[in-house]
Amino acid sequence: MTFLGRVSRFVIAHRYAVAAFWLVVTFVGVATVSTTISRLTTEFSVPGKEGPETSGKIAALFGIGSVVDPVVAVVQLPPGTTVDTAGVMQQLQAFDAQILQTDASRTGQPTVKVVSYASTCAAGRCDRSLVSADGRTTYAVVTVPNPAGSSSAFDVPQQEKDLRPLVNNASIAGGTARLTGIDELTSNPTSDQGPSLLVETLVAGAGALAILAFVFASFIAFVPLVVAIVSIMTSFLLILGLTAVIDVSFIVQFLVGLIGLGVAIDYSLLVVTRWREERARGLDNDEAIHTAMEHAGRAVLFSGTTVGIGLLALVVLPVPFLRSIGFAGLLIPVVSVAVAITLLPVILHSVGNPAVRWPWRYPMSAVYPALFIPRFLRRLATYPDIRKEAHVSRGWAAWGRLVVRRRWIAAAAALAIVGVLIVPATRLTLGTPVPDSLASSGPAHDGLRMLETSGLGTAGFEPNWILVSGDGHRAPGGASVASVVHAAAALPGMATALAPQGPGWSAPPGVPASLVIALSNLNPDSSQGRTQIHDLRSVVHEAAGGAGATAALGGSPAGSSDFVDAVYGSFPLMLGLVLVITFVLLARAFRSLLLSLKAVLLNVASVLAAYGIMVFVWQEGHGSSQLFGINATGAVAEWIPIFVFAFLFGLSMDYEVFILSRIREEYDLTGNTDLAVVRALGRTGRLVTSAALILFLAFLILGSAPDTVLKTFATALAAGILLDATVIRMLLVPALVSLFGRWNWWLPRVPAALMRTTPSHPRPERRLPVQPQEV
Repeated sequence: MTFLGRVSRFVIAHRYAVAAFWLVVTFVGVATVSTTISRLTTEFSVPGKEGPETSGKIAALFGIGSVVDPVVAVVQLPPGTTVDTAGVMQQLQAFDAQILQTDASRTGQPTVKVVSYASTCAAGRCDRSLVSADGRTTYAVVTVPNPAGSSSAFDVPQQEKDLRPLVNNASIAGGTARLTGIDELTSNPTSDQGPSLLVETLVAGAGALAILAFVFASFIAFVPLVVAIVSIMTSFLLILGLTAVIDVSFIVQFLVGLIGLGVAIDYSLLVVTRWREERARGLDNDEAIHTAMEHAGRAVLFSGTTVGIGLLALVVLPVPFLRSIGFAGLLIPVVSVAVAITLLPVILHSVGNPAVRWPWRYPMSAVYPALFIPRFLRRLATYPDIRKEAHVSRGWAAWGRLVVRRRWIAAAAALAIVGVLIVPATRLTLGTPVPDSLASSGPAHDGLRMLETSGLGTAGFEPNWILVSGDGHRAPGGASVASVVHAAAALPGMATALAPQGPGWSAPPGVPASLVIALSNLNPDSSQGRTQIHDLRSVVHEAAGGAGATAALGGSPAGSSDFVDAVYGSFPLMLGLVLVITFVLLARAFRSLLLSLKAVLLNVASVLAAYGIMVFVWQEGHGSSQLFGINATGAVAEWIPIFVFAFLFGLSMDYEVFILSRIREEYDLTGNTDLAVVRALGRTGRLVTSAALILFLAFLILGSAPDTVLKTFATALAAGILLDATVIRMLLVPALVSLFGRWNWWLPRVPAALMRTTPSHPRPERRLPVQPQEV
C-alpha cells in the first residue's frame, strides 16, 4: 500500500475530526482575512542600491514621496498670450502659491513643493526649458509626500487628491490647467476602478462552477469549489502568521484569491475525475477513493511540489518583497495539496454513490463527441479498449490517435507556432509603460496631450533627484551644488537641471544636504535612457567629489535601473535552481531522463512564448488598442516577467505532470508508447483543458482592472496558460512522446541510484491490439 493510500484510509477512518479541523480553520480564515490584507505591505525597495536608498533619504529630509512620482500641473495659455505677456507671471506665481497651500489648512505648513518657470524666475534665473517654444505652455513639477497610513499600493496621497480640483478648475490668464503625471494617469478618477479582489474571486468562482458542471454533469461540480474555498481561507490564515515574521507584499492577496482558486480546483478535479473512473469500473466507493489517491493523488503531490518550487525560487532574488511573495506563494500549492489529500477523500466518502451521476444519467464524455467532435475524427478512435471504457473522452482519444499518426507534422506545427511566438520576446523592454498607454481620457490625459502637442514632452513625469551632502556637519557649498547642476545639465538628452529654491526646499536645520532636480527628455527605459542614468550617476559623483561634497542619485529612473540590475542579475541563478530541482523531481517521478528533460525545456519554451505574446500585444501594441483601447506601452513593468515565469512555470507543469503520469501508467500496463499516449489523452485531455479554462477565466477577471500594468500581467498569464494547455500539452507533448518511442523510458542505473529509484531500460514495443494498418 502506498503512502497516499494509507493517508486516505486514515482520514476516512477519522473523517469527523478531519472535517471539523478544516471547518474551524476555514471559519477562522474568513474571520481574519481583512486583518491579513491590512497587514500586507506595499514596500518595493531594493536594499543596498543607491537609487532606492537615496530616494528614501530624500523622502525623510524633504518630504518628497519615494513610492509615488511627482504630479505635473500644466498650464496652456490662449492664443496670443505667452508667459511674457504682462500680468501672466504674477498669475503663475499666485497659482504656485495656491498649490503650496493645498495641505496647509490641515497640517499648518505646506507639504507639497513646486518647481516651475515662475519659481525659477522668483529665484532670479528663469528656466525657459520649462516653457514651450511658442511661450504658451508651461508646467510645474509638484512633489507630494508618501501616502499616510496606506494599506494599498494604489492609494493616492491626500494632497494629490486635493490638487485635482484646484488645478483642473484653475484658469490662468484665460487659459486651461490640468493635473497629470504617471500616478494621475494610472489612477485616473474618471475611469472605472474595476472590481475588488472579492468580486474578482466570486466571478471567477462562478465561471469555474459553470465549467465544472459541464465536465461532471452532476452536483459533484460543487466539490472542487468547496476544496478551493477551504484552501484559500487557510492560505490567508497562514499568511497572517507569516506577516508576524516578515513583511509580505500586497500582491500575495491576488495570488491566493485567483491562483489559489485555479490550483485547488485543478487538484480536486484530477482526483474526482479518477474517482469517478474507478467507480465506473465497478469498485465500491472507498476502494475507488483509495485507488484515486494512489494514482491521481501522487500526481497532485508532484504538481504541488513543482508549483511551489516555481514560487519559492523567488527567495534567491535580493529583493525583500519578491522574497516575501516566494515564501507566501509557497503556501498556496502546499495548502491546496494538503486539502486535496485529506479533506477531499472525506467529502467523496460522504457523497458516495448517489452523487456520481445525479441529476444526469450519463457522463459528459458521452455528450462531448456529439457536440464538438466531427464524425470523421470520432471514427479515428479505433482502439477497442478505449472506445468501450467509461469516463474516456472518445473525442480526445481520436485527437490522440490523429497526433500519433501524424506525429512529425504535429510536432513541426507546434514547434513553429511556439517559435514564432518566442521571437518577440527577444525585444522585451523593462520599465514604466509610456504615459500614452496609461489613460485614454480624463483631465490627466488632457494634460498629457497639452505637453506633447506643445513640444515639452514628459520630462517632468519621472525626474532625477540628486542629493548633495556636505562634509561632516558642514552644508554643501554653493560651488559644489553649482558644479553638480552644471554637470547634470551638460549631459546629452537632459532638458534641464537646477537646485530648487523656495518653501520646503531646505533641509532640516543641522542637516548638511541640498537637493538638485534633473529633467530628461529621454525615455528612461530605452537603451539611451539607461545609459544616461549611468552617466548621470558618474558625473554627479565626480562633480561633487571635486568640490568637497558627495552626491547620490535617486528618483524613479535610478530606482528602476537598480531594480533591474538586482533582480535580473540574479535571474540566471533562480532559473538554474528551478530547472535542476524540477528535472530531478520529474526524473524520479517518471523514471525517465528524456521525459523530464523534455518537460523542463517545454516549460521554458511556454514561458518564453508568453513573454512573446506580452511584448507583441502590449509593448508593441498589436492588439492592445483593438482589444482594450490602450496604446502600445513601449515597455513592460520590471516585476512582470519574473512573476510570469514563477507562476507559469509551476502552473504549466501541473498539466505536464497530469498527462505524463497517466502516460507512464498506461505504458506500464500496455508496453506500447503510442497506445499509452492515446489512452492517456482520452482520460486527461478533457481534464487539462477544463482546468486551463478555469485558470484562463481567473486571469481574465484579474485583467478587468483598469490599471494597464495589471492588464499586461493578467493577459500574459491567461495567454500563457491557454497556449500551454493546447498547443504544447495537447499537441507537442504527445507528438514528441510518440516520436521518442521506447527511449522515453530510459533511466540508467547510476542516475537511478542517485535518485533512490529503480532503473528503467528501453524495451521492444508491444504490438497494438488493432490491425497494423490502423496504427
